[in-house]
Amino acid sequence: MKILFVIDRIELKYFEFNDLVTNFWFIKGFLERGHEVAISTIDMLKLKSSVAYSSHYNSYLKDGNIFYDKESFSESKIEDFDLVMFRPDPPVDLDYISATYIFDFVDRSKTFIMNDTTSIRNFNEKLHAVLFNDLMPKNIVTATKSDIIEFLKENEEIILKPLSQCFGSGVMYLKNGDKNTSVIIDSITNKGKQLTMVQKYIKNAEFGDKRVLILGEEVLPYCVQKIPSNNDFKFCEHKDDCILKAVLSDSEKEKFTQVAKELNARGIYMAGLDVIDEQIIEVNVTSPCYFIREINNHFDCHVEEKIINFIIDKVFEFQKVGV
Repeated sequence: MKILFVIDRIELKYFEFNDLVTNFWFIKGFLERGHEVAISTIDMLKLKSSVAYSSHYNSYLKDGNIFYDKESFSESKIEDFDLVMFRPDPPVDLDYISATYIFDFVDRSKTFIMNDTTSIRNFNEKLHAVLFNDLMPKNIVTATKSDIIEFLKENEEIILKPLSQCFGSGVMYLKNGDKNTSVIIDSITNKGKQLTMVQKYIKNAEFGDKRVLILGEEVLPYCVQKIPSNNDFKFCEHKDDCILKAVLSDSEKEKFTQVAKELNARGIYMAGLDVIDEQIIEVNVTSPCYFIREINNHFDCHVEEKIINFIIDKVFEFQKVGV
C-alpha cells in the first residue's frame, strides 16, 4: 500500500528514534511489511482546483529505526494513497479544523482515512464523552459562572476542562470555599465566553487514570495506569515511572465494548478512554496514544502488530467493497 501519515509538527521535528510516540510504532510496522509510508503535517495539505494534495517526505528503515528523507520532499494527490492515517495532535483549533476540511475533497472511494476526518471534526473529546453519560461522573457543560458555582456547591470538589486542549493543559481542580473560585471560573471560561466541561471530582483521581484502548468494536486486553507527577492531580509527564501496568475488570470490558461499537459506527476506529473507577472522564479520538512501548514491556507482547493487522484488514475490506 501507499500510506500517508499526517502527524504533528513537533513529532516531525523529533521524528527519529521517538519510540514514545504511537506513530513511530505504526510507521515502523508498515515499513517492515513493505508498505510505502509518506510523512506530512497539516500545513502541508492543500487544495488545487478542488483537488486535495499533500506535500510529504518519504520514510525509511535503517538499523531498526525509522527516518525520513529530507531530500524526498514532493507533492501528491491525497487520493493517490490507499490509506491516510490522520493523527495530528490537539488542540483542535482553526488550523486543525481547516485540515479536516481538505479531506472533504478526497475521493473516499479511492482512499481510506483513519480516523475519519469528518467524524473527528464532529466529535469533541471532552464534550461528546457525554454520549456515554451513564458511564461518566456527574457533569455539566457551560460557560455560565452561576451554573458552575451551583455545581460546585452540590459536589464539593470539581474538575474544569477547556474543550479543545490536550495532555491536561488548562485543566483545573476546584474545591468549594476556595477563595480563588471566581478567578478560576473566569479564567477557564474566558469570563463566560467559552464552554467548559465541569465534572465531579473522583477521589481516586489521586492514583491516576486508566487508559482503555479501543480498536474497532473491541476493547484491547492491555491497559496502563497513568500516574500524576510533580504533586499535580493529573497525568502530565510521559515517562516510565508515571505509566504502570493495569488490569481491565470484566465489568469494564463489558461496559466499554458498547462504547467501542458506538465509536466504530461513527467512523472512529481507534480511541483511548481515560477512566477512573470505571467512569469515563474523556474519550481520546484525535491522535490516541496507545502507549505501545510501555504495554509491550509490561505485557511481553507486540500490540502494534495487532493494530496494524486491524488497519490493513480495514483497508482491504474497504477496497473490496469499492470494487
